[in-house]
Amino acid sequence: MTDTASSPAGSSPSGRRPTLRHLWQDQRVWIASVLILAALAVFDPGQAGASAQFAGRALLTTAPFLILSIAIAAWAGATGADNLIARAFTGAPILMIGLGAMAGGVSPFCSCGVIPLIAALLAMGVPLSAVMAFWLASPIMDPSMFVLTMGVLDLEFAVAKTIAAIGLGVFGGLVVQALSRGGALANPLRDGIGNGGCGGARVRAPKPVVWRFWQERERRATFGKMALSTTLFLAKWLTLAFILESLMLAWIPAETVTAALGGEGIMPIVTATLVGVPAYLNGYAALPLVGGLIEQGMAPGAGMAFLVAGGVTSVPAAMAVWALAKPQVFALYIGLSLTGAFAAGLLFQLWTVA
Repeated sequence: MTDTASSPAGSSPSGRRPTLRHLWQDQRVWIASVLILAALAVFDPGQAGASAQFAGRALLTTAPFLILSIAIAAWAGATGADNLIARAFTGAPILMIGLGAMAGGVSPFCSCGVIPLIAALLAMGVPLSAVMAFWLASPIMDPSMFVLTMGVLDLEFAVAKTIAAIGLGVFGGLVVQALSRGGALANPLRDGIGNGGCGGARVRAPKPVVWRFWQERERRATFGKMALSTTLFLAKWLTLAFILESLMLAWIPAETVTAALGGEGIMPIVTATLVGVPAYLNGYAALPLVGGLIEQGMAPGAGMAFLVAGGVTSVPAAMAVWALAKPQVFALYIGLSLTGAFAAGLLFQLWTVA
């Protein structure tokens, strides 16, 4: 997976010597991270160190999932197995959407670690409807999150959150399927990402699969190139995202969130959904906060809406989607997550009071 920022530092896309404009386009994300840390070093030195440490720890925490997903994407491209994976997602659209949502609901990938897999699936030609189902469901729930939710909250909440993840995936997939019938969303990836920005309309022409790709120099080179470009792509965007997340943690007190999400009725659910969009807590850190708020009288439905919206639209996840997909796909992703989070919170609230 590559983008305009992954071009070699010494050349521009056209092969001419780089201009300042080209250098800015190539390195703008890294430059933004450096400028933020530099400004903090001048005006708030303590926060500069804290933000750098936070970003480093966050990258190390997500590294196992990122390495696994990057390796899978590079392996699929080097062996030619990407076409087999893509064909596995072909068939009845409704069935593929359901399978994608269920796979996302139980997958161990975080919202950032799943990005290279999403790019690879779209570049292979997997329909966006099935990919969107997986994409929306994946960041909300995974096996470890289920266990932690059950321990911090309760089993009922963990089961309901799993159902919400799968339900949101199915809902999003069906909406995308309906929109795609008229030819919309045919090319969801940004230019330069994955298969040159195209994909999602059809499975590419099959090529021979070579499982032992390391025996061929060309395929080894393909594996290395894809792994490196994907790693650099994720590293720059996640570094910036985690720096911004650290600032939100430092500058937005938890008491502010508590005050906004307290109370009963529909409005707390609406508020929780909207607050969850720029949620500065990851799913694991949000659970104790939601548990404490519920103990203080917050409606369970508001807690569910906050967790669902925050999981899908957290700063790292949203920035990764923005970097990967075209603006209309990003807007659809956010819109579906908002609608689904509110619906999940409202339904869970009705269930708990029934």
